[in-house]
Formats: sequence, C-alpha cells, structure tokens
Amino acid sequence: MRAMAKKKHSNTGNVIAQNKRASFDYQLLETFEAGIALSGWEVKSLRMGKADLADSYVLMKDGEAFLLGSHIIPLETASTHFVTDPTRTRKLLLHKKELAKIQAAVTQKGQTCVCTQLYWKGHLVKARIALAQGKRAHDKRDSQKEKDWNRQKQRIIRDNVKQ
Repeated sequence: MRAMAKKKHSNTGNVIAQNKRASFDYQLLETFEAGIALSGWEVKSLRMGKADLADSYVLMKDGEAFLLGSHIIPLETASTHFVTDPTRTRKLLLHKKELAKIQAAVTQKGQTCVCTQLYWKGHLVKARIALAQGKRAHDKRDSQKEKDWNRQKQRIIRDNVKQ
C-alpha cells in the first residue's frame, strides 16, 4: 500500500475576489490575514464568486476593525427569504496585537488600511488586508512603465524560445 502525498493548496486557486486597484493606488506596506463575520447567505454568494472589493477599505472603531464598501451580491433565493444588504459593514476578526499595530499605523499621517483579497482557507473565508500609503501620480506612472516593460520582456523571451 502506497502513501498518498498531501496536496498543497495555493491561495491563487482559492481566491474569491481581488482589489487590483489597491496595489495601483497605494504602496502596500504590511499585510495581515483576517477572518470575517459573515451571515449564511453571504457565504453561499461567495461560493458562487459574487463579490467585489473595488471601493472597500478598513475602518478602525473602538479598537475593532470593520470592512466597509465591499459588495457581496445576494443570490436570487437568498433575497426572497432573508433581508439582504449587499454593502453592509462586516466585522474583521484579528488578534489584539494586530489591531493595535493597525490602529497605530492608521493614526500616522498618510497611511490607511485596505482589503486586497478575499480567499478560502479550508472552509473559512479570510480577508487579506494591508497597511497602505497613497502613491503620487509619478509613482503610478513608474509602476505602469515597469509593468509594461516586464510584459514586453516576457513577449521577447517567448518569441525567441519558439524559434
């Protein structure tokens, strides 16, 4: 009898929603993994991939973290049986030390906290949140140039390998 190897699950296959705009608008300084307090219909909608993090951000209030602006689209069956609010404020579950670190960073000048990703970790929904500092216009141009150059390099390599 052979022993079966365990499969390692990468976060790329478990991603529910990403906030790609956050990495363009902000310089991400430090990331945290947070749990989210969700209701049943929200979990079912997330299983169907119906989430949007485009305008979401994290608000610190009374020593707790809340996710605002995230949009979870309710399923047809959920809206008939429950009172559904797609943009409701959701509580983030973090350790006290992480909350204190985020609170201290947010009170500093120019830093904020944004949600960059929602993903599955086992059967739980987790949020990747990041402390961020706003980019200036020239920083955005530099990151766009770098992204274009990397894409061009990949094309050159791909075309030369084929020949």
